[in-house]
Amino acid sequence: MTEHIDHTLRGRWTTTAGPLPPHALKWLRERTGLGEVRTPARAPVAPESALGDAARTALGEVVGPGYVRVDPDSRLGRAGGLSYVDLLRQRGDGEPAVPDAVVLPASPEQVVEVLEVCVEHDVAVVPFGGGTSVVGGVNALRGDKAAVVALDLNRLDKLVEVDPVSRLAVLQAGLPAPKAERLLAAHGLTIGHVPQSYERATIGGFAATRSAGQASAGYGRFEDMVEGVRLATPVGEWRLGGAPASAAGPDLKQLVVGSEGAFGVITEVALRVRRRPEVERYEGFVVDGWERGSALVREVAQRRVPADVTRLSDVDETEVSLALGGGWKVNALKGYLKARGVREPCLLVLGWHGASKREVARRRAETLRGVEALSLGKALGEAWRHGRFNGPRQRDALMEVGVCVETLETATHWSKVSDLRAAVREALVDALGRCVVMCHISHVYETGASLYFTVLAARDAADPIGQWQVAKAAASEAITGLGTISHHHAVGADHAPYLEAEIGRLGLDVLASVKRTLDPTGVLNPGKLLAGDIGAAGLASPGDR
Repeated sequence: MTEHIDHTLRGRWTTTAGPLPPHALKWLRERTGLGEVRTPARAPVAPESALGDAARTALGEVVGPGYVRVDPDSRLGRAGGLSYVDLLRQRGDGEPAVPDAVVLPASPEQVVEVLEVCVEHDVAVVPFGGGTSVVGGVNALRGDKAAVVALDLNRLDKLVEVDPVSRLAVLQAGLPAPKAERLLAAHGLTIGHVPQSYERATIGGFAATRSAGQASAGYGRFEDMVEGVRLATPVGEWRLGGAPASAAGPDLKQLVVGSEGAFGVITEVALRVRRRPEVERYEGFVVDGWERGSALVREVAQRRVPADVTRLSDVDETEVSLALGGGWKVNALKGYLKARGVREPCLLVLGWHGASKREVARRRAETLRGVEALSLGKALGEAWRHGRFNGPRQRDALMEVGVCVETLETATHWSKVSDLRAAVREALVDALGRCVVMCHISHVYETGASLYFTVLAARDAADPIGQWQVAKAAASEAITGLGTISHHHAVGADHAPYLEAEIGRLGLDVLASVKRTLDPTGVLNPGKLLAGDIGAAGLASPGDR
């Protein structure tokens, strides 16, 4: 078996990212005060495994002894996700939460048996797919348990079934997104779900976090694609979804989608799939000013003719894109925009998918009818498409030279978009001082849109983790009351303290009741989604608080 996780890669997204060019470093120093001092990296050390011999033996009897790993490399390879703080810990700033073992089941039935063993031996279980969480969703927290295991679903990587008539596909949860697309392509089908984490993320992770792909305006969010779910829980297996729509009570599969491993382990997902597009067209535009740009995107969304990919960068993000790009072409573009009277350029990328050039041309015309934006042609749009997974690679290069670089996201109604953007920017600047705060809209709806922020600041060498945690808390407080604490990154451990403000105490009680029913001893992903203490008797009932 070939494992897709290597602990040597956990401290970075890739080993192929090159250094920042001199002009980019010069710009960063001017804008953030970045100095020459870098934080030396040191390799993290895995503590001794606390998994008892009896539990280890019992787990080995389920999955095979070779698939219960306690070696440091395997455990460090599942020690956290890919947030800025996670990567700092992997570089030696602070200590990552390291699981006591890695368990690799080969079937949904084995997952159920693993959970039974963990309940018997009071071992916490953290489901692990691609490890791309940026909100602490896969951190190996153990709650009150004596040990914690990472339940790696890497071996559940099959396309189980394709129903071409209904356009449904059943996929196992550990299937990486690129492999899923290759398997479906053989049937002429696609999921159409391409978030920035696409290269590493898995089908189960998409479902567990309510993921949203870059083409969500055309294909929908991941929860819109889910027709059925197979869930392993400590009290047995639960299967949901048997029809395209139902009035048989509330839609319980949507209770599972987004549950982040706190209610059970998703082992299979039945998805709505579509024919693979024959033609894709991406095009770049520039709008003068954020307010004009957001109004333009809103008008297109409310006419129900958005492009499949609809992405608007604010002035700061556009500036950074041009500054880090450099070269004569960028300088020529800047001159062209100035000559056309564009004072506050905001880059707009639109992308259409279709069965033919005629269909794409028709949809493009519908989107652009009445739109006042300066077209920069297909070259810029294609450049974005080909580089759309480069963000994490650029983060690696930025971190190497001492930059604090992280993202956060939210969503709100159109009437609050500008207020929310301003509030988050102000909170981050107040917390970080001299910094660059970028924002873009990447998911649009008739009633509102997502806002995705990227922050650049000189890293505090004395306390880099604390520096970002203070800033993230300030931004989260600014979001609360104006937007959702998470549009597509999920709750994890980082956002759990803010969930009550969004769904209310009664909402937390409802989730806790579900948790008690499906996971009565609290072994599943402690500290995620629900921030309350989880003891041996499970979450306290509302009356016990």
